[in-house]
Amino acid sequence: MEGPATWILLLAVGLAGGYVVSVILNRFRANTARGTAEVILADANRQAETIRKEAEINAKEDALLRREEAKKDIEASRNEVRDLEKRIEKRNDILDQKLELITKKEREFESIQRFLADQQEDVTKKNAEVKLILIDQREVLHRISGMSAQEARDHVLRRIEEDLRHEAGGLILKHDQQLRETCQTKAREILISTIQRYAASHTAETTTSTVDLPSEDMKGRIIGREGRNIRAFEKATGVDVIVDDTPGIVIVTGFDNIRREIAKLSLQKLILDGRIHPTRIEEVVAETQEEMERHIRQLGREAAQEANVPALHDKLLDLLGRLKFRTSYSQNVLRHSIEVAYLTGMMAEELGLNGALARRCGLLHDIGKAADHEMEGGHPAIGAELTKRYGEPKEVVHAALGHHDDIRIEFPYTVLVAAADAVSASRPGARRETLEKYVRRLEELEALAYGFPGVEQAFAIQAGREIRVIADSGKLGDEASAKLAHDIAKAVQEQLTYPGEVKVTVLRETRSVEFAR
Repeated sequence: MEGPATWILLLAVGLAGGYVVSVILNRFRANTARGTAEVILADANRQAETIRKEAEINAKEDALLRREEAKKDIEASRNEVRDLEKRIEKRNDILDQKLELITKKEREFESIQRFLADQQEDVTKKNAEVKLILIDQREVLHRISGMSAQEARDHVLRRIEEDLRHEAGGLILKHDQQLRETCQTKAREILISTIQRYAASHTAETTTSTVDLPSEDMKGRIIGREGRNIRAFEKATGVDVIVDDTPGIVIVTGFDNIRREIAKLSLQKLILDGRIHPTRIEEVVAETQEEMERHIRQLGREAAQEANVPALHDKLLDLLGRLKFRTSYSQNVLRHSIEVAYLTGMMAEELGLNGALARRCGLLHDIGKAADHEMEGGHPAIGAELTKRYGEPKEVVHAALGHHDDIRIEFPYTVLVAAADAVSASRPGARRETLEKYVRRLEELEALAYGFPGVEQAFAIQAGREIRVIADSGKLGDEASAKLAHDIAKAVQEQLTYPGEVKVTVLRETRSVEFAR
């Protein structure tokens, strides 16, 4: 029994001791925690006190800053108020001065009103006196003249009317003479200034072109066996080819500049190619004709660009290019048109008109000369029709129609174009009348041949001494061709004037072509 009791006792003592130790430890821990809490609380109190003091300091600083800003705002407001008071005082002074001036003006106005009232009264009295005097004088005049009042009035009015008419007529004549002199002087100055500002080279045209040859043997190849090559070339181009003893060249002659240029270029191509025979000649001539059409369009563009006339219709550009190969009394028509465009534009600008429109009128005034062989009528009417057809302004149409003073002038540009046309045509060396007549005679000769049925082409050659006609072999036989030559010769004899004699040659050729495939 002693053993278990002892263990129980020891266990109870151990538990009691453990409890005592636990209590002691808890108390120690509580004391330690309490001390730590007191330290933390003390630190927190110190920090709170520091924060409170800093907040008080910051609050005081903010208050000082706000007080300073408020003082500055108050001072600025006081300055503004002082400035406003000064402006008000100044304005009051000005208003006082104006009021004083108005008061002074009112006193002066009252004085003037009193003076005018006195004057009005005097005038009324004098008018009454004048009326009495006039009545007395009228009665005296009636007694002296023996005329009634109406008769006297009519007599006086007639005298005044005659005097005024005479004086007005003299003034009108005087001012009209001065106006004429002024206009003539101004027009002369404008023309002189325009002519001085524009200068162009003189134009000289010929009816022959030369083609250089690489060797003398080429002349024989151009002529061909029994002359077949040269005949084929002349037939295709409508020009004369002169092969003489002159070394190194052959001469191409013809009155139509386009036709002559085509012949010259074709011959140069044939010489370079070396193949010269009738078929090749026709191919080259046809090719050159197409190239010439493109070249003519390019010439028209260059002329429009040179004259500073934009946005022309393509057909008008073609017609302008054709003027390069037309002459009027030996003056190149395209160069003449460009001259007129420049002169018209400068005169218009001198007068304050539209220079661009004036240049357009001047450039297109002779456009009818490019188509006068295709359309009936003179070149002014043809030019007006063409410019109207292709959308040109009415001023341009009227300038083309009336630049030779054939119609009533409606626009000032027409007068300027006519003046520029005269200036361009009358300068020294511009024109030579004999060549124009010569070309006109050749054109009439060709036109007469084209008037017969069955004629495909007609070329005036040998300076108008021969007309070469190419007949349609499908419409005319040999006998009809002989009759055609006789009829043309008879018509030339009856309708045209020419020196010497004119040879009529009718060519009729039948050609059959097949292809082996």
